[in-house]
Amino acid sequence: MTRRSKSNPGLSPRAAEHLRPRLDAFLASTDARARIGFDPVEFPHRYKDARDIEVSALLACALAYGRADLFRPKVDSLLQRMGPSPAAFVRALDIPGAKALLDGFVYRFNVGTDVAVLLLGMGRALREHGDLESLFVQGLAAEGSLHGALGAFTTALRRVPLEPLRAAMGPERGLHHLLPSPLGPGAAKRLNLFLRWMVRGPDAVDFGIWKRVTPSVLMIPLDTHIGRIAGHLGLTRRKDLTWRTAEEVTASLRALDAEDPVRYDFALCHYGMSGACPAQPVPENCERCPLLGACLVGPRVVAAATRRVPGASRPRGSSVSRRERR
Repeated sequence: MTRRSKSNPGLSPRAAEHLRPRLDAFLASTDARARIGFDPVEFPHRYKDARDIEVSALLACALAYGRADLFRPKVDSLLQRMGPSPAAFVRALDIPGAKALLDGFVYRFNVGTDVAVLLLGMGRALREHGDLESLFVQGLAAEGSLHGALGAFTTALRRVPLEPLRAAMGPERGLHHLLPSPLGPGAAKRLNLFLRWMVRGPDAVDFGIWKRVTPSVLMIPLDTHIGRIAGHLGLTRRKDLTWRTAEEVTASLRALDAEDPVRYDFALCHYGMSGACPAQPVPENCERCPLLGACLVGPRVVAAATRRVPGASRPRGSSVSRRERR
């Protein structure tokens, strides 16, 4: 049996060869375009200009927490009021303009002042660097790691005049949640999601407009759906949603595709979001799951249900042993 070492987490070559064709077939069968409307990536897909895409994408990612039916109207309303070019809007934005846009804005942890910092920070970055990619690449070169680069990126975005902003709009409330600085031990799911959109592709979902960052350095945008499915597929043994777990899942995915390790993210995440792979396994769902033959959980769920139904057939993929999947 080939096990993962503690010093080098990730799938063994044998496990990778077993899982790769199954995940590739799963990815090929996923109708990504049909799922875009259920994903915050729908917002940057409204735009053609690269600067409008990156500005709308970072705003959408920053607010994409909680229930989609609650954050989507908030993002939509802001973008509608920012006009046809979000990039032009933030370039010209000042504190009175931010107050006019965000007066009375509240979404869960965040108030208008928090979002104003993000928009003013993006405007400053565009004026000084030309695009958000340059700001990120500067941090990546200085820090030498993705975690450090993301921390430098959010710190730079937060360099706006806070005192006059507070005087005009009131104190910030959830700024660290919106733009964490320092980054901390969390998985930074929304920031990694933004990077995936900017760096990967172009394809049906991701834009590939950042050309100075390679997809090989990306980290999986780890959330509850990815964490659960990653555990089912043996990509990690960890249960927490931390940066360390995201690193372990990504290391396993690099064993499948070293050049583009997060290419499976959208399909796997939406498989969980759609209810096809819920937190509490459903035998009927598991039985028809295209990944059943690679799953560590589904065969047991189906087998248990089969034992309760006399004469029922064995589940598809149940002949694949646990030993083969490691």
